Amino acid sequence: MRIGFGYDVHAFSENRKLILGGVDIPHSIGLLGHSDADVLVHAIMDALLGAAALGDIGKHFPDTDALYKDADSLKLLTAVGNIIKENNYSISNIDATIAAQAPKLAPFIDEMRLNIAKALSLDISQISVKATTTEHLGFEGRKEGISAYAVCLIL
Repeated sequence: MRIGFGYDVHAFSENRKLILGGVDIPHSIGLLGHSDADVLVHAIMDALLGAAALGDIGKHFPDTDALYKDADSLKLLTAVGNIIKENNYSISNIDATIAAQAPKLAPFIDEMRLNIAKALSLDISQISVKATTTEHLGFEGRKEGISAYAVCLIL
């Protein structure tokens, strides 16, 4: 068994969609990033790669490569899932938390879980996604951006 931990953060930005777990969340602003800036999926990818000691998403999908400009992070997650399989590991489970003061994310959690499970060819029961506020503390609490944390177990 190997455990992985991932963390990612993106600042809010005008004229961008807010994509979390592959879901287009209705919000007045989105997240800034080279790809679609899906902070949740990025944290999960880093957790999986870290568990297998295979680097991080910057190594596999550098933001200096135009190929990944505005990339769909769920497609990148599928690629990470394939990398995990190619290295003779299987994913047992993923547990992730999104830290955001706004918007409210509870109505979108099940769709996020389903998207992540599909991208990795897993059962939805293997994917946990939670959302929390930071009680108006830190950059998330000031509504400057969103962060996400993820842990995983691979076998």
